[in-house]
Order: sequence, then structure tokens, then C-alpha cells
Amino acid sequence: MARLAVNVDHVATVREARRINEPDPVIAAGIAEIAGADGIICHLREDRRHVKERDLWLLRKIVKTKLNMEMAAVEEIIRIALDVKPDVVTFVPERREEITTEGGLNVLAKLDYYKEVVKRMKDAGIKVSFFVDPDPEQIKAAKECGVDIVEIHTGHYAEAKTEEEADERFLQIKRSAEFASSLGLKVSAGHGLNYVNIKRFREIPHIEEYSIGHSIVARAIYVGFEMAVREMVELVRDF
Repeated sequence: MARLAVNVDHVATVREARRINEPDPVIAAGIAEIAGADGIICHLREDRRHVKERDLWLLRKIVKTKLNMEMAAVEEIIRIALDVKPDVVTFVPERREEITTEGGLNVLAKLDYYKEVVKRMKDAGIKVSFFVDPDPEQIKAAKECGVDIVEIHTGHYAEAKTEEEADERFLQIKRSAEFASSLGLKVSAGHGLNYVNIKRFREIPHIEEYSIGHSIVARAIYVGFEMAVREMVELVRDF
């Protein structure tokens, strides 16, 4: 049975559209846990475009399941993470110009640096995940860095324009999940997954957790946040 971690970034995005105090991602996190979510995710970006430090600190206080902080591996955010001490940090690539995360972390490009950053987190008692493309070389590099988890980027599968491309992308994800598991890593997956395209992931038992945000927030407009989370929890736990 797989788990669902709900990303509340897009609740904060709606709030920041008007620069007011609602909707509150912290309240959304509490509702998500009531609805059965196994974890809460938030991404504190360098430009603070959605989640703020206030949100992160309050989430640390109220989350009863597991708090996963997505972040770039830059010193300012690293220091914040070491102060807040989320249960997990997930290192992701970050560009100021991007609308959302565009791909996986290039671990090989800065291997020694990532080893040092992982050690700092683990010395503080924080588990570490790398968000990577379904690429065996990047997964091996993540393992070398000492991470506990790899989160496989599913965005290219979700954005596939043809059935043939979707099949190819899905096979890459499946093989990468199997490979990561064979190395002794925990495996999660996320980006672009929704209530339709996630159903195929029943075929990949090696994926233990799914990180989903935007599609849940979009669904919540029609059915409410609690129901939207419950519906996704039911889908994921059926795997």
C-alpha cells in the first residue's frame, strides 16, 4: 500500500495572487492530514514566491505525520532547514524564471558538494531525499551521496504528447524505481501526477510514496480540499 504526501505550495500560490492571508497552507495541511494524507510537503523557494518562512515554522509545529521540505541546496535555505528541522528535506533544482520545477537534480555535476550537504542534514537528524530524473547514473550518484530516498521526477511522463511517448517515459520510471530499490533506497515519485495518469503506477510496487499538490488543489475547487485529498488517498492506497 503506497502513501500520499500532499504538497501545499499551490494553496500558498492562490494566497499570494492577492497578497493577503487566505487561503492558508497551514490550515490546508491540517485538513489534508484529517483526510488521510501520510505527509505534508512545502517548497521554500529562494524568491519566496508562495510558501513563506512563517508557513514553514507553523507547519513544523502542527504537522502530525511527516513534514518534507523541498529546497535548493543553497546556504541560506540550508541554514533555515537546519533550524526548522523538518522530518525530510528534498533537494530540488531551482531557477528563478521557472513556473514550476522543470527536471531532476544534476547530482553528478556537484557530487562532492551534495555529499557535504547531505552529511550536514543527517548530522542534524534530518532524512534526505534527492528529486532526480529517471536516470540510473543520477540515482547511483544520489546513493553515493548518502541519501535515504530518491524521488523520481514524473513530469515528462505526465506531459507526454502521445501514447507512445507516455509508454516510453513510464518504462523509464519503472526501471529507475526498480534500480533505486535494488540499491537499498526508498523510492517516491512526483510532479504532474493527477487523478487519471497516476492509476498506471499500480504497476510499480517499488514506489512507496507519491508527492502530489497541484492536481489536488485544482480538484478542491470543485469538491473541497478534504474530499480532493480523500479521493487521491483512496487511489494511492489501492496500489
